[in-house]
Amino acid sequence: MKDQLDYLKVNAALGRISRREFFGRAAALGVTAVAANTMLAGAVRAAGPQKGGTIKVGIQGGGSGDSLDPALAANATMSQIVRMWGEPLVELADDGGLNGKVAESYSSSPDAKVWTFNIRPDITFSNGKTVTADDVLATIERHSGEDTKSGALGLLRGIKSMSAPDASTFVLELDAPNADLPYLMSDYHLMIQPNGGKDDPTACIGSGPYTLASADMGVRLVFEKNPNHWDSAIGHASTVELIIINDDTARVAALQSGQVHMVNRVPPRTAGLVGRAPNITIRSKSGPGHYVFIAHVDTAPFDNQDVMMALKYAMNREEMVEKILSGYGTVGNDTPINASYPLYTELEQRAYDPDKAAFHWKKSGQTDPVLLRTSDNAFPGAPDAAALFQQTCEAAGIPVEIKREPNDGYWSEVWNVQPFCTSYWGGRPTQDQMFTTAYLSTADWNDTRFKNEQFDQLLLAARAELDEAKRTQMYADMGSMVRDEGGLICPMFNDFIDGMSDEVAGFREGTPGFELMNFYAPIEMWVTA
Repeated sequence: MKDQLDYLKVNAALGRISRREFFGRAAALGVTAVAANTMLAGAVRAAGPQKGGTIKVGIQGGGSGDSLDPALAANATMSQIVRMWGEPLVELADDGGLNGKVAESYSSSPDAKVWTFNIRPDITFSNGKTVTADDVLATIERHSGEDTKSGALGLLRGIKSMSAPDASTFVLELDAPNADLPYLMSDYHLMIQPNGGKDDPTACIGSGPYTLASADMGVRLVFEKNPNHWDSAIGHASTVELIIINDDTARVAALQSGQVHMVNRVPPRTAGLVGRAPNITIRSKSGPGHYVFIAHVDTAPFDNQDVMMALKYAMNREEMVEKILSGYGTVGNDTPINASYPLYTELEQRAYDPDKAAFHWKKSGQTDPVLLRTSDNAFPGAPDAAALFQQTCEAAGIPVEIKREPNDGYWSEVWNVQPFCTSYWGGRPTQDQMFTTAYLSTADWNDTRFKNEQFDQLLLAARAELDEAKRTQMYADMGSMVRDEGGLICPMFNDFIDGMSDEVAGFREGTPGFELMNFYAPIEMWVTA
């Protein structure tokens, strides 16, 4: 029997017999479906990457109004798209460090004020042009210019000068030391483009493993293998299709029916049930991602500190984790930082307290209802989370009206535009990057309009502080400021929950960053059937 099973495993892993045939013949030998699935998965991993075929991804977050300019990427779909064709200077490594992408290596001056990036030799764009330090320089210039709308703008403040002394060397000089500077260069907006994308930022020309073949924004995008990509260890599929499916039920159904090989954001309430299917594996990981309610604190009534405190005390965080996340996450504390960050300090937990909420609401003098906008596109279960919040606010005498917005256009017309809405953040590798992206006064993605001069000064000072204990305390102080004075209501840190068909293999556990292996799953995985 063992010989027969080994024969079946090898031939199924190599694609010589179909998966259906493998399971049928294994069942005839008395092997259960669960055991057969485990056997096949192990055999596929042992056989190694297979080239060719098409990987289909059902992904949530996209809309018809999305731009192909990486500077404007603001949702999961766009984050996946830019990964397909582009590469930043460096990328997050599994051990928490950095791997070289466009830059083969980097170094700094002893005071961490001058950083040198060495461009990988013989790396080319998909149009055949050699990638040079001038392209890198132009890219950073475009994203840091005064007129830019780049989501990376906040990260690039404090650059004193940039230069490309030769074709393979890019040098950044900072106004002040920053030991985290290389991590900032991993931001997914900063895809290196010919002449920085100044000529055509939407051309999708980069040094990545795929090229864009067709695009119907908000519907479907098709990518084809870049035959000249420098790294033969990735980009196994010949074609990758991204199918935008914002409806949670439809996205999961597409995975279950075999229409797609993988999906992001499996709803927590159904993840356990979906994972029971013999051909589907649920992959979940904790991290810095958080589901939030964000208010513009420069806009009435949210510019009233008592209104904000009333709303924060009216949030039942434990109930949110239980009913919205079904346990796939942890309780938040109105700060974007949790224990996944290296210099984390636990702050006193803010608890649900309807009496305190009622006190602050009455003190604010506000009587009109608060309008909260939401959508399925904000995060899985966002409308349900809004309804729960409405109920706990009602218990404190706080009237909340909910407006359910269309999924399409939510990230361009509601988030960072309307004064109170549901949203999410995937988190960032370091405190500095998270705070700089969303809470620095000058950040383009400061979606709560939090502007605090002391916070800004602390953030800049922490970058230059080499004493780890002092730096840790600085970040704790910044977290307290956001928690007590800002417009962030953070009830929960979510686990990333992906669904994978066993018709693809190569998933790596423990990958840092966002969902779908930091959006590298379609790039690093391969088709097995």
